[in-house]
Amino acid sequence: MKRNSFIPVLIFVQILACFFQASAQSTKPNVLFIAVDDLRAELGHFENSSIITPNLDRLASEGISFTNHFVQVPTCGASRAAFLTGKRPSRTEELGNNIMQNEFPKKPESENPETFIHHLKRNGYYTVGMGKISHSADGYVYGYEEEVSDQMELPYSWDEFLFDSGKWGTGWNAFFGYADGENRQSMNKQVKPYEAGDVDDLGYPDGLTTQLAIKKLRELKDLDQPFFLGVGLFKPHLPFTAPKKYWDLYDEDKIPLPKNPLKPEHVANASLLESGEFNGYELGEEKAGLDKVLSDAYARKIKHAYYAAASYSDAQIGLILDELKALELDQNTLVIVWGDHGWHLGEQQVWGKHTLFENALNSALIFKIPGSNISKIDESIQESVDIYPTLMELLGISSPEGLDGDSFASLLKTEESQAGNVAYSYYKNGISMRTDRYRLTKFFRDAEPTLELYDHLADPLESVNIAAEKAEIIAELMPLLEKGNTGLYEIK
Repeated sequence: MKRNSFIPVLIFVQILACFFQASAQSTKPNVLFIAVDDLRAELGHFENSSIITPNLDRLASEGISFTNHFVQVPTCGASRAAFLTGKRPSRTEELGNNIMQNEFPKKPESENPETFIHHLKRNGYYTVGMGKISHSADGYVYGYEEEVSDQMELPYSWDEFLFDSGKWGTGWNAFFGYADGENRQSMNKQVKPYEAGDVDDLGYPDGLTTQLAIKKLRELKDLDQPFFLGVGLFKPHLPFTAPKKYWDLYDEDKIPLPKNPLKPEHVANASLLESGEFNGYELGEEKAGLDKVLSDAYARKIKHAYYAAASYSDAQIGLILDELKALELDQNTLVIVWGDHGWHLGEQQVWGKHTLFENALNSALIFKIPGSNISKIDESIQESVDIYPTLMELLGISSPEGLDGDSFASLLKTEESQAGNVAYSYYKNGISMRTDRYRLTKFFRDAEPTLELYDHLADPLESVNIAAEKAEIIAELMPLLEKGNTGLYEIK
């Protein structure tokens, strides 16, 4: 009799335990993550900035905006792979755009989560994505001019993945789309690298993604578990397209020219870029290259186009944040805005991203912590692989073993900054390391010089490579750079 009477008590205890576990889970903060393609660290609230980003400025005024956040790889797919996994690249394959589509779907689900989103899903979060979070424009694996497949690029990370391709038909068509429904592929590259469309915000794909995000937030409000909502905006990635009203925010004649429009001194062309992606828009009025500098007028036009596209994305972010507040979800939602890498706007004679210079590696990063009154522009060195462990610490979730980054959660809870950090980046057969004062880059190639050193105190524009005259500084920094070598290269 005693044993039988014990069974209902045991069941009651188990029910109570489940109830308290569910209650604890429901109080965990939600996460709104917004990835913005090619958004360099030039925002309206930064010193000497000409770009207009009122919504990101407002978010920064309520949180922490980093001026010195650096990505691991200055190209979309590889940067996102490092960020999502919390791992620096250790194989050459991990430096390419297709690392996720080529490898992630082929792996069976294992104890090690494929991404931090997968880890959140395993820890009670309902995960929803839309737009470009991994490399794919809409979450599926297929080529630019192929039919959409049913293979997810991240097969284990999402409870839902959404995308509205609108008049463009597919994710990749939308990614390279113009206001009339055509795209770079359909037009055989016979297009300009910019467009001021006579349309409203819904006339380009990011407007459609924003409306999806707003609709989904309204649904998630009533969810009985915490959520992760990832929103991937395309702009300001090429082509620099935006509704005309965002172009009208700027006086093109007053847009500043690049402060360092010429190749750095004592640097091989192999360290730079011929701006091939930019030149691939074949109706552009001028071509960029290492043997020519764009005219002042055209340089201003392209910067104008980039700024307008960034302001368009900023407006979409504002709509999402307004809805978050209207639903009163802002009181328990951690917000992160992340740029997947920077972009040279004519600096060092480059129009593009694929270099190991500051302009390509430095991207936007903003955190807003619910309930926190900490607000600052933080100048400490941080890197993308740090975000995974930081997010887990903020959410009270243990990180998996083997992450390369270090949590900076404590930095988000104080007005103080943090000195002595280092950020590592990889590309073009090289490793680059950013300290508080220096950028040291070592290339594994034949073209000389293979060492580059820039003193950001004296030369923040990275205009003169001083490696040849600063052997003592090289000797001091090289052991630290070697710590960032994950096995990609044999350092001699």
